[in-house]
Amino acid sequence: MPADRVSTPPEADPDIVRRLDPALRPFASARSDLSLDTLAAVRDSLNLRRHDAVGLLDTAGVAIQDAEVPGDPNVAVRIYRGAPSAPSPAVIYCHAGAFVLGNLDTDHRQCVELARGGRCTVISVDYRLAPEHRFPAATHDAAATLDWAWDRASELGVDRDRLAVAGNSAGGALAAGLAHRSAAGTLPPIVFMLLHQPVLDDLPTGSKTEFVTTPGFDGPAATAMWQHYLGDAGPTAGAAPGREDRLIGTASTLITCSELDPLRDEALDYARRLMRTGVRTELHVFGGTCHGFDSLCPDADVSRTLFAMQGDALRRAFGET
Repeated sequence: MPADRVSTPPEADPDIVRRLDPALRPFASARSDLSLDTLAAVRDSLNLRRHDAVGLLDTAGVAIQDAEVPGDPNVAVRIYRGAPSAPSPAVIYCHAGAFVLGNLDTDHRQCVELARGGRCTVISVDYRLAPEHRFPAATHDAAATLDWAWDRASELGVDRDRLAVAGNSAGGALAAGLAHRSAAGTLPPIVFMLLHQPVLDDLPTGSKTEFVTTPGFDGPAATAMWQHYLGDAGPTAGAAPGREDRLIGTASTLITCSELDPLRDEALDYARRLMRTGVRTELHVFGGTCHGFDSLCPDADVSRTLFAMQGDALRRAFGET
């Protein structure tokens, strides 16, 4: 969940301040608040900020339109066209938000950057949110969008042989789930998976234990996130893709994550498992960063480096020069 979806506690952890990139230190006191009694207010605040930011962004070179995937229910999507011609490669994108926050405005900047840098079409999914709609509602919406892009490729002006999935934070769990189902043959084939700071498993890790006061997202917030998403249901590989033990055939993957993030270790473990399975995998840990740094400071050098890395990876995966 990007780190600006937060409330402010009394004081920042001095050790975290010391380790943070200077551009991120002003946000060192920021904390996530996913408690049920404040969730509606947090949603409204986030949605307002992101809506206002959409109108300020330079989107030169990227055509944007809203659309709807027909189904039960219909799924709202936003299409970003950054390719010079059609049919273009396309990315199904799942936004951040701890499964409980966000909409099509949430990762607007990230989608513009991916479409522009990857010279492709990005289809962002407005999936249903927990706790009102627990697993598998969000996965259903993401899968319906991938099916729609495959079935309507000609109408959408996309190349069905060059489809990819991408996800940020909780959206990473949805994207990885799509990739696993694609490898199993129950969803259309994809050629690439791009995960940024992905949510992958509810199990305890060293980083969740260590990072209980990190900016934007911390260990306690991770626990609350899974409670909202799963309710009383037990975790499965469908909900927590880090538990999937059948990784053979997964599409080539880029994983980027933050050093000071409770989700760091599950990203590292997942990358290692993909590599051991023979999946072409690239992994980059951004030192001195916290969860959501690219949303907190999208114009900082470290964020620009991330966007360039992601765009380059997409172009290579799509065979673009």
